[in-house]
Amino acid sequence: MLYQIYESQRALMAPFAEFASASAKLYDHPLSPFAQMPMSQRISAGFDLLHRLAKEYEKPPFGITSVTAGGAEVAVQERVALHKPFCRLLRFKRFTDDLQALAAIKAQPKVLVVAPLSGHHATLLRDTVKSLLQDHKVYITDWTDARMVPLAEGAFRLDDYVEYVQEFIRHVGPDVHVISVCQPTVPVLAAVSLMASRGETTPLSMTMMGGPIDARKSPTAVNNLAMNKSHSWFENNVIFRVPQNFPGAGRAVYPGFLQHTGFVAMNPDRHLSSHYDYFADLIKGDDDSAESHRQFYDEYNAVLDMPAEYYLDTIKTVFQDFALVHGTWQVRGELVRPQDIGSTALLTIEGELDDISGAGQTRAAHDLCTGVPTSRKFHYDAVGAGHYGIFSGRRWREKVYPEVRRFIARFNQTAAETAEAAAASTGTEGAKVTRLPRSKRSR
Repeated sequence: MLYQIYESQRALMAPFAEFASASAKLYDHPLSPFAQMPMSQRISAGFDLLHRLAKEYEKPPFGITSVTAGGAEVAVQERVALHKPFCRLLRFKRFTDDLQALAAIKAQPKVLVVAPLSGHHATLLRDTVKSLLQDHKVYITDWTDARMVPLAEGAFRLDDYVEYVQEFIRHVGPDVHVISVCQPTVPVLAAVSLMASRGETTPLSMTMMGGPIDARKSPTAVNNLAMNKSHSWFENNVIFRVPQNFPGAGRAVYPGFLQHTGFVAMNPDRHLSSHYDYFADLIKGDDDSAESHRQFYDEYNAVLDMPAEYYLDTIKTVFQDFALVHGTWQVRGELVRPQDIGSTALLTIEGELDDISGAGQTRAAHDLCTGVPTSRKFHYDAVGAGHYGIFSGRRWREKVYPEVRRFIARFNQTAAETAEAAAASTGTEGAKVTRLPRSKRSR
């Protein structure tokens, strides 16, 4: 019933949001007589802020049309490489007439970015993708808003997520490097573990960034909520049916608007201050700062519904049973054994100020992947970076990405070459990257 009430409220507010937008322009346009009134700039700023607080935020586009790669400016085209009911595998294809640049980009490594299915759209990783495109062939998982998936497509569980990841890895090819950001670090590790247990070729490398591999370590507010509430509490309090005005009518979901409320509730003062600063920037005529605010919140406020089965499975498996670290997790009856991974290189990345995944949670992957030689295991601490800072923004571009690029380049070899290189490995470049000593490995 809550979802229906929310939709009714949204429909009711839509005309007022449009009125506020029109009024903001009316008091700001230089040819409008209202713009000549006293305090017109302040009135316009107020209406603009009201419009942004009341409007509906749709999924934004990636909007990446060109990058510098191979020493030249190249065009980028977004393509659907594989389409599944709950996800599209996107490829960012690069084009150029510069033969030297073309030869360079053809030789670059293939990277599969597994985006989180945890509220926001994959476009939240726009900065990640744009940086990677300079030196890599890039694919990304673009998860579908569950309210847009017809009920006839069936349920989507955590096991399905793992199988999707495996299918995407096979589609891209065995010479792929997998990067998982936040939530997908757990199912990605499971997917690669199961492939290794079956004797399949596993990715050349895994880069895991800010994820809850072991949520018991340095628990955050997010972890505490998931661990301190019962499974039935989540089922009874945050799961609702999609209303009739969407293709997925009747599907049980964890609604995006509830997730967004939770995001804001984590740092209400910061968001309040940010909106006040936006209002002040509009009054001052600081268009650059105002536009930066718009771009951030256009992305931050665009949320999607998660399938209820997947969400509840994740709560139980990752945050309550800790099934991965306890060695009890089974996917379709197969036991997840990270210790079976042997040739895949591993890099874990954590942010010093991460308030979503606490210190040590991602690094715990090294203790699980005991079959990976120490010479192929690395960890990077992003000093001064929060959760978003490890994959977006200045610290990502200037500090984290160079380490990821060097790590991928180091292990972008065939399996035979990789085995030979492992013996002579001396460590990834960068002062903050550490190769884990044997004492850090689990028994």
